[in-house]
Amino acid sequence: MTPDPLQRRLTARLAAVQALYQMDASGAGIDSVVSEFRAHWIGADIDGDRFADADAGFFEDIVRGVVRLQMKIDPAIERRLVSRWTLSRLDATARAILRSGAYELIQHPSTPAAVIADQYVEIAKGFFGEGDEPKFINAALDGLARDIRADEFAGESARRT
Repeated sequence: MTPDPLQRRLTARLAAVQALYQMDASGAGIDSVVSEFRAHWIGADIDGDRFADADAGFFEDIVRGVVRLQMKIDPAIERRLVSRWTLSRLDATARAILRSGAYELIQHPSTPAAVIADQYVEIAKGFFGEGDEPKFINAALDGLARDIRADEFAGESARRT
């Protein structure tokens, strides 16, 4: 059976968040982390458990893209944080989720902003449950989407009036 392409992309997003977290927490370099995930995690059998197959190219695009555009992504995220908060004050997992989502909003305009936000909120729920963190991620990604893709939301205010 061929894996669902949408599920493979969601799994790639999750793997990208995990890889970015690993780089942030350990200081490991991008090449070693990408190689490790491709060889040992994505679609691998570990101790009898099969890890979900992911779109490996999409995974690598997100991880490398976040690193490449981090100087653009981080200030965009920080503009959406409440005063006196910086990215460094956020949990490393939340940072990885926001950076991945921001990268996709910037570099993947063919994917609707609402889809990107929804996928990363679901990933946040996997790490944080139904608490405040997924709500925060949702609000931050919604604000980023409105900043980065204002044209997607232009008709929204007209429909409300």
